[in-house]
Amino acid sequence: MAYNSSESRNPFVENAIQYTVAAAHATFDKNKKEALDKLLLQGLDITVLGCNDFYSYRNQIEALGLPLTPEALATLPPFTSITFNSEESNGGNCKPEVAKTGLGSSAAMTTAVVAALLHYLGVVNLSTSSADQHQENKNSTDLDIVHMIAQSAHCIAQGKVGSGFDVSSAVYGSQRYVRFSPEVLSAAQAAVKGMPLEEVIGNILNGKWDHERTEFSLPPLMTLLLGEPGTGGSSTPSMVGAVKKWQKADPEKSQETWRKLADANSELETQLNMLRKLAKEHWDAYKCVIDNCSRLKPAKWMEGVTEPIKAEVVKVLLKAREVMLEIRNHMRTMGEAAGVPIEPESQTKLLDATMNMEGVLLAGVPGAGGFDAVFAVTFGDSSRNVTNAWSSHNVLALLVREDPQGVCLESGDPRCREITSAVSSVNIK
Repeated sequence: MAYNSSESRNPFVENAIQYTVAAAHATFDKNKKEALDKLLLQGLDITVLGCNDFYSYRNQIEALGLPLTPEALATLPPFTSITFNSEESNGGNCKPEVAKTGLGSSAAMTTAVVAALLHYLGVVNLSTSSADQHQENKNSTDLDIVHMIAQSAHCIAQGKVGSGFDVSSAVYGSQRYVRFSPEVLSAAQAAVKGMPLEEVIGNILNGKWDHERTEFSLPPLMTLLLGEPGTGGSSTPSMVGAVKKWQKADPEKSQETWRKLADANSELETQLNMLRKLAKEHWDAYKCVIDNCSRLKPAKWMEGVTEPIKAEVVKVLLKAREVMLEIRNHMRTMGEAAGVPIEPESQTKLLDATMNMEGVLLAGVPGAGGFDAVFAVTFGDSSRNVTNAWSSHNVLALLVREDPQGVCLESGDPRCREITSAVSSVNIK
């Protein structure tokens, strides 16, 4: 595989290509391997388009004099180029500095390159994004192959075995996830030490992946909003390091806090699943409650509710809010003990105000916390109230939404169709 040495190297793309080609060699018979080698001698021309949701366009929006709203963000063309440090201002010696929104762009890119090449070479057969094919995809061993190769390539590229949740989400969509044992990727790490890559990939594909992945998504008529505060974000490794240091210094207290946080997270999952069940079994009552609550502040959700099923829906909604407040409390406790701003005071005020708005179920900080982002779960059309309120606090609500679908073939943007129409796949015989 040849690379242009005059350009910056991207270890995620490089490893994705190398691992994918090795996977084809590991699974093809002799005749197919020979055909594959001939095909690869022709070279590969890969174009990677970055979705706007992965990057911050706050500067561009402000430069245009537009308000910090999703509507302003939506005026930008798909796959808009983003470069903050221009060659003129940096003498051409500084790499472009890109502000990200923390949604796992490297994992998504690695997964997309792996999936596209595996499909192109005929190792897997991916379908398009319709609902029926989506469900078929989720149960497919083809996606499992994409997952194993993408996880391996991504971990090697970043130099460590992380949780793997971002890659798993990119492959399968929304889910409840329990990470795999790091030992699963010992074969991939052996490749760095000189073991033939094809042999390594064979071991990876035949290895025992012990992660857990359970179907999970938001209940119907609910919207997940993500907001970008624009304060520069926090260093996740530094914050994680501070928490680990606290765990070692005070193991008893830290273990108790972690246990309480884990219990609260599990309880929130239970309440959301109960709402999904109620929606499935009592749709009319569920929809009526959600419609009413979307126009009311939480303190008034139960007023005038007399029907038992509707009352049950409201009780579960209020319980979910109670548990979310408990989760936030444990995260603040952890941050204070570790000396890092997991939920900074400025965001606490914003989140409290958000949770007291009409039609808001939850609000909090995602991931490792810090100043990176805030989120909210709203009912129906009430998300507009939240985005306007956030805008007044200099928080830009992003266009990204929760998606139960994972990797698939897409052609939503004209540039995608231009690029993929002629080379959607090959058939190696």
